[in-house]
Amino acid sequence: MTIGIDPFIFRDPIVLSWHGFFTFVGVGIAIYLIDRWSSKEEIDSDVIYSVALWVIIGGILGARLVHVIDRWDYYQDNMSHIYQVWRGGIAIYGALIFGTLSGLSNIYIRKHLGLVYAGQKQTWLKNLVGEKIAKGYLQGSMYAKFKNLSTGRLLDLVAPAMAIGQTFGRLGDVINGEHISSKTDLAWGVIYSHPDSGSFTFHGLNPSHPVIIYEMLLTAFAFIVLWNLRGRLGPPGMIFITYGIIYAIGRFFIQFMRLDSVWFAGLQEAHLISLLLLTICVPILALRATWTSRSN
Repeated sequence: MTIGIDPFIFRDPIVLSWHGFFTFVGVGIAIYLIDRWSSKEEIDSDVIYSVALWVIIGGILGARLVHVIDRWDYYQDNMSHIYQVWRGGIAIYGALIFGTLSGLSNIYIRKHLGLVYAGQKQTWLKNLVGEKIAKGYLQGSMYAKFKNLSTGRLLDLVAPAMAIGQTFGRLGDVINGEHISSKTDLAWGVIYSHPDSGSFTFHGLNPSHPVIIYEMLLTAFAFIVLWNLRGRLGPPGMIFITYGIIYAIGRFFIQFMRLDSVWFAGLQEAHLISLLLLTICVPILALRATWTSRSN
């Protein structure tokens, strides 16, 4: 398979790559699905979009941070390039981990610190407009929408949506060829012929493993598994944990075909993050997970 598409959709007046475009599409799909499914869990759309904003901001910063750490040998001599995201270079693990932590931080602030403020505001409103009106206002406010939010149920909605979003979002990486992988003689090896493709710069017209397609198959498989675990695996939050395990295992083995910087004992950054995730997620699943028949 030969791909000769320009990695950039256009370069003027702004730069937009296929990677950036499909990342936007993938995030949009994930948010749409979460919002659609959330009604069955009685989670308000305002909650979804509030958390999503934090996830996006944290994800962008985390994706760039983890990439810069991995390529520090380059960036330490090119500090101005750290902020030039349009040059390319983000790490999906950084987006997933920091996006999740950012979203959870938003929920914590809204549920705990926000409710303290809500109580103070109710007292102020009661003195101003009366207790009945003040109570009605706060019941319809964001404070009330977050008050009874089940974080575990929300995470279980996020996991399959995230898997689908990643699957579509990675299409841009397939077109760009910016992730360098090892050469292969297999029939499905991919050749990048456009001179602006990172793979062409590294391999020329030699075929290499389509590692991003492998990862797309991994996330599509994860979605199928997670979708079939709905209503069976508990307590809330375990489906999200399961996704972490599936992705970490798959990414660990796929990473051996990628030519990223080696960190320790022949392992790359993504290998070590995968092992860390497994160290955290496997014990949680083993100790907490319960299985329930859907018929019950």
